[in-house]
Amino acid sequence: MTYCVAVRVDQGLVMLSDTRTNAGMDNIARFRKSFTYSVPGERAITLLCSGNLSITQGVKARLSKAIKDAKVDPDVETILNCDTMHRVAQIVGDNMRAMQARYRESIEMGGSGASASIMVAGQRKGGKPRLYLIYSAGNFIEATEDTPFFQIGEHKYGKPILDRIVSRETTLEDATKAVLVSMDSTLRSNLSVGMPLDLTVIPTDAFDFRVRTRIEADNEEFAMISHGWSTALRRGFEDLPNVLD
Repeated sequence: MTYCVAVRVDQGLVMLSDTRTNAGMDNIARFRKSFTYSVPGERAITLLCSGNLSITQGVKARLSKAIKDAKVDPDVETILNCDTMHRVAQIVGDNMRAMQARYRESIEMGGSGASASIMVAGQRKGGKPRLYLIYSAGNFIEATEDTPFFQIGEHKYGKPILDRIVSRETTLEDATKAVLVSMDSTLRSNLSVGMPLDLTVIPTDAFDFRVRTRIEADNEEFAMISHGWSTALRRGFEDLPNVLD
């Protein structure tokens, strides 16, 4: 299983993913699910992946090949040279559709699920920060003011804090804390989601990454957030009124 979360606020974009994959109780491994692409000063893009690993790795490989080919042939369209972030989402969706068409039947005949999802977050010069959720069929939706965040994978444990905290006016610092608390809640409640974590932050109009880091299990700042949130919850619970006489 997986948990990935991405938030779009006025001040920018925050993306966080775990690294655990689970193909059975005795087959647990670590794979990166967050991938970044950039032309500093012109655009910065992050992809977060969930679902069938062969499908999402195939999509990533096709995107990377196009970027490599474009160095030889400038007419090759890629996520780093296309006109809009909407077109970036279309390119990722087209590659998702191609991978599904090629492998879905054989994957399902083998008894595995072929479903996959990819979140695309980024900004290009001349455009606004954008956040998209791409489905297995290659179609996608965009985050709006009413829905400023997306989650893929094991999302239910980390959703309440996002519902209560995140809005378009939320600062980038608070949005980052919110996704870390969301992940901490998921880690505590689901063993199929695990450390380390990959965190990416793209400030509005920076066209580059403010943060692009891996958070290991011994990270002191994450431990402080986890402990602080647990303490605040206990304190808040104790302050609630009794309903029994």
